[in-house]
Amino acid sequence: MYNFKLYAAVTCMLFFAISCSGNGDNGQGQSERSVERSERVDLLGAGASFPAPLITAMADEYRDLTRNRVTINYQSIGSGGGIRQFVEQTVMFGMTEAFLSDEVMQNVEQATGGRAFNMPITLADVVATYNLPGIGPGLIFSGDVLVDIYLGNITRWSDSRIADLNPNVRLPNLPITVVHRSDGSGTTNIWTSYLSNVSGTWASRVGFATSVNWPVGVGGNGNEGVAGAVINTPGAIGYNSFAYALLNDMSYGSIINSSGNVIKPTFEATSEAANIDLPADTRILFTNTPAEFGYPIAGFAWMLVYENLDANNAISTRSEAEELIEFLIWSITDAQDLSEDLGYARLPEAALERNFAMIRQLKWNGQYIGRELLQKHDLAHAL
Repeated sequence: MYNFKLYAAVTCMLFFAISCSGNGDNGQGQSERSVERSERVDLLGAGASFPAPLITAMADEYRDLTRNRVTINYQSIGSGGGIRQFVEQTVMFGMTEAFLSDEVMQNVEQATGGRAFNMPITLADVVATYNLPGIGPGLIFSGDVLVDIYLGNITRWSDSRIADLNPNVRLPNLPITVVHRSDGSGTTNIWTSYLSNVSGTWASRVGFATSVNWPVGVGGNGNEGVAGAVINTPGAIGYNSFAYALLNDMSYGSIINSSGNVIKPTFEATSEAANIDLPADTRILFTNTPAEFGYPIAGFAWMLVYENLDANNAISTRSEAEELIEFLIWSITDAQDLSEDLGYARLPEAALERNFAMIRQLKWNGQYIGRELLQKHDLAHAL
């Protein structure tokens, strides 16, 4: 791995839409970043709830690092909302676990004269969360069982197909309440991509996208809404990012992967799932991974950034564009040290390389300011 300076991890978590600001330290450890510029800058982003706890922690840490000069205001509104606001140029960056489609990429290029970049910031598991009184984490699910639960074919927890996977667990004869996202969601994109990969029936009847026509169930808005519905409904099953399950002390299951191994969501299993050849634009899903010990329901969370930053109406000055790139560089290098404490896996080396290649292309009025900032921070290997 690259030998980057690591900063102290933070534990401050916000659960809903995020606006990060506050008082930093007044004295020691002033960084080069805060010395060189004096004006205050607010960076505005919106999108996926999946990485929201990590973005919050990064924002708190970065605010302190820049001595309150740079704040990151991030609204956790779901991937669909983040993509929409990014395309409408009402935010400086978007966040999503569903990469931009070819159509959206083409529309952005026509509107701005440059590309839209999908830059991985983190990767994490989507886990099956549930509320069964007296039963903790560790229930085992197979892909076909999850499919039939979400199709409404398995309706009670005592069903023999669930019991056969969990012979040492006394399952209650409770009805299953299926919970899903009601908003456009990258978490849904990953979850339904997995269900489509393991089931032709699901693929033809429902398919995968940030929003689908659910056969059964009740909706919750954001990871927060799904978590709340599951926590408050005995017999409920939902899907959440691993981070939300950990933060809210929710029970979550293990999954039988394509190699027939029971895989508990862990950082190692997630990284193993992502150990694949990445395309240059990083737009790839790797659910139902063929990796023998890979967790099968995992994916990237991407930051969406315009190649021509001056074409984004939300960014009014070169200084704001430079501060956005500074934060981006920091988030994929130093800030990765925050990941595992919050339930996220660190970016694999291949994703870092792809990110650096995209940062090199970031421009302001035709000048490659991304390349300049990589040079400034002596990231020679990234140039």
